[in-house]
Amino acid sequence: MFIAFRDEVADALSGALSGAGYPTDDLGIEQPPSDVPAVLASSVAFRLAGEAGAPPPRVAGEIADAIDPDSLTYVDRVETQGPYVNFHPSEAYFDATLSAGQDESFGHLDPRRESVVVEHTSANPTGPVHVGRARNPIIGDAVANVLDFAGYDVERHYYVNDAGRQMAVFTWAYETFEESELPEPERDRAEYEMVRYYRRGNEFLEEGPEAEVEAAEAEIAAIMQGLEEGDEATYERVSEVVDRVLSGMHECLLRLPADFDEFVKETRFIRDGSTDEVVDRLQDLPESVYEEDAWQLELSEYGIEKNLVFVRSDGTSLYTTRDLAHHEWKFEAFDRAVTVLGEDHKLQADQLRAALDLLGNDVSQLENVIYSYVNLPEGKMSTRAGTGVDLDDLLDEAVARAREEYEKRAEDRLREDDLTETDVERIAEVVGIGAVRYDIVSKQPTKSITFRWDEALDFEAQSAPYVQYVHARCCGILDEAGEAGAVPEEPPDASTLDAPEERELLLTLARFEGVVERSADELEPHRVATYTRELAEAFNAFYRECPVLRADGELREARLALVRASRHAVANALGLLGVAAPDSM
Repeated sequence: MFIAFRDEVADALSGALSGAGYPTDDLGIEQPPSDVPAVLASSVAFRLAGEAGAPPPRVAGEIADAIDPDSLTYVDRVETQGPYVNFHPSEAYFDATLSAGQDESFGHLDPRRESVVVEHTSANPTGPVHVGRARNPIIGDAVANVLDFAGYDVERHYYVNDAGRQMAVFTWAYETFEESELPEPERDRAEYEMVRYYRRGNEFLEEGPEAEVEAAEAEIAAIMQGLEEGDEATYERVSEVVDRVLSGMHECLLRLPADFDEFVKETRFIRDGSTDEVVDRLQDLPESVYEEDAWQLELSEYGIEKNLVFVRSDGTSLYTTRDLAHHEWKFEAFDRAVTVLGEDHKLQADQLRAALDLLGNDVSQLENVIYSYVNLPEGKMSTRAGTGVDLDDLLDEAVARAREEYEKRAEDRLREDDLTETDVERIAEVVGIGAVRYDIVSKQPTKSITFRWDEALDFEAQSAPYVQYVHARCCGILDEAGEAGAVPEEPPDASTLDAPEERELLLTLARFEGVVERSADELEPHRVATYTRELAEAFNAFYRECPVLRADGELREARLALVRASRHAVANALGLLGVAAPDSM
């Protein structure tokens, strides 16, 4: 209902300003401070004071007087507070919110008929996903979820680096060393088995006999050249390694869960000739120079001092060269292209955008979400020597700690829950992994974060378990009332919900679709996380002050409808963040 309210306010303001002869290009609509009970306010009087020759409060009063609330559906009254024009909700606003909340799709926006490809993770297929990179799939998946919920046609892509030196080294090592020469894999999964070859190969290249290293380097160069020339046999050799490693990495990411519609290999853009075509066009640009035995692009006009090298001295292309062809393919197939990148890729992203612009592309189609990395406090997790902390390690520990917390809380309650071992494992998985995802996605991407277990798994504070418990509580109330899956035959009436806590919860529920819209527009899913905490606080205040099952008649039905709407909002908001909403905890 928030969007309908906002649109109605915009129309009313435009009419009032136009009638008074004022311009309507900037209405100054914003959400007022939390201590102001209005849904929206306008600061337009500040802008018009000079033109009107009157102080802002007088201009605000003139605007408010020109708006007739009786002609509006969702606005009950228009008042001024100093220079602000405040718009207060009508009973129809509360009724519409409560009614909309009975639908499981509550908060979902209308289709926009605009396609978006979200590329995220895209970690090189050289071994297990490291915890430092965990922010990429978590943010990327949440961005894609929010865009999808906001009405966009979304595809999720993983861009696979299968043409660089790393993959040539990996392929050579896999074909060279015997498994008997390798240590035991750290886990029984493909990427852990395969990474042993990669590590052994790099050790050999650093420490092996000079003549043998030279021979190995020649073979590695031949693999890279074979890929560049589109040699089918070379491609199949490399693909065997890439596909096996990628299958294991995908299994890890599914634990989050983060899934993909397509794994797009960069060799695709070598084999179809599009990389060569991009190179030809780049070489024809006036910004193109041949220096230090390599073709480079001067980008100083874009404020970028470092040249973009797009062809090496041996005639092979680079990752960014192939990525240019990749992005031109995305621009043809989709209306928008969103890429989630670590902060260490910012220069490369700037070079890519500048080169795409020079090649004649509409770079407004391209949007980047840049994030800082995840750190872990020293000594808080065991680290395998020389390998760092893998994402699997973090998720395993999250589940184990969630189970410990559950068992501790059950002991504190001095009772045994009527749950099977399978139930306990399910709850630990949902709460533990949900805590990791929520804690990471709830922070602004550009801010560096240190993951702390005591904060992530705090059932009493601003964390995933705190919000998940609200969903479980809603389910418990509806189960006890025998209305777990019920949908009212008649639209619920919000008029009986006049307690301050009931009104505040309705107002918070009404904001959900506005939060979805802004999160999608600004590619900032952390706004949804902030909203879930506000919603949980509003629900808990309602739960403390407004008995549901002990209420009678219409009040009981209205409160059950409010619980149902809260359950749908919490479930959908958590779903946007990739966090499960358990029925019990």
